[in-house]
Amino acid sequence: MNDYHSPAYADLFQRHKLDDFEALWALSLTPVDAPNLERGGHSEVCLLTLENQRFFVKRQTNHLGRSVQRPFGEPTFAREFRNIQLFQKRGIPALDAAWFGERRSGKSWRAILITPALDGHEDLIDLNARWQTLSNETQHGIIDASATLLRTLHDSGLLHGSLYAKHVFLTQTPSGWFARFIDLEKSRPFFRRSAERVRDLDVFARRLDQWQENEWQRFFEHYAGPEGPQWRQKLDARLARKRKK
Repeated sequence: MNDYHSPAYADLFQRHKLDDFEALWALSLTPVDAPNLERGGHSEVCLLTLENQRFFVKRQTNHLGRSVQRPFGEPTFAREFRNIQLFQKRGIPALDAAWFGERRSGKSWRAILITPALDGHEDLIDLNARWQTLSNETQHGIIDASATLLRTLHDSGLLHGSLYAKHVFLTQTPSGWFARFIDLEKSRPFFRRSAERVRDLDVFARRLDQWQENEWQRFFEHYAGPEGPQWRQKLDARLARKRKK
């Protein structure tokens, strides 16, 4: 079975004798959060440091997700790995994959996905928490980068599917702010483009309680240009319907 080895990290993993599935599976690591026991399986995320490079090691057994394309299921990390590759192909900034592999034996279906930590980045929820301490220039840079990222995603015909602000990571570069996505397990092409696009926007906006009206206006201008007010109206209409329920 072929495993994926990123050329950028292959030598590093080989030097530490971690270039095969069983060696990575046998690593004794502490989960960063409580293991996920949903879907009838086990899934965990651990932190691994190799020569000052941090990685998130994601391992799971029988933790399967089903889709139209794979009605009998597949490891959710397999879907995320495939989406990482799709995002790269379409030029949508997101996390990278350093290593991926899966093994099936009898009733056991295991998968490992390793991603480099986004050191130097901060998620949008943390930035929102200290929003009032940021300069107007910084706020505008964050808003513009976030809007550009969402526009790139949706113009590519893709739904994120779990577009919470905590899944948008940003970093400041010499040329300005840059944003990228994490958590691509639920990403897929649109089935109903307009409705699902608004749903992504709804989830994204849900925890950004520090953004004021003028900041949302700026976001939608960068997100959709002249059509920005229309998408804001669609989002407001969705929120109004939810309040009535």
